[in-house]
Amino acid sequence: MNTKLYVGNLPFDTSEAELRDLFSRAGDIRAVTIPIDRMTNRPRGFAFVEMGNTEQASAAIRMFNGHNFEGRTLNVSEARPPEARSSSGGFSRDSRNGSRDRRSGSNRRW
Repeated sequence: MNTKLYVGNLPFDTSEAELRDLFSRAGDIRAVTIPIDRMTNRPRGFAFVEMGNTEQASAAIRMFNGHNFEGRTLNVSEARPPEARSSSGGFSRDSRNGSRDRRSGSNRRW
């Protein structure tokens, strides 16, 4: 198990100090990251908490997944690695330019 946890459904005004205080009940905290929305410059409603070791991370999931925090039910799970982003804006070359020549019906690529 990874020591980095995803913490979802956070109130938007949650601070790093509040998360450190809460998760320190499960063990040592290495890092807390609260992502900020680039457009609004406000927190996005989730965070990442890195625990000291895998046992502490497991304990934090058991303790805080489904836990009521400031009126919201937390979703706590092992963080997954980020998905690779495409540099083409989400379109593959074939889907953007068309991989089928409509005149001849062949699959000729441009």
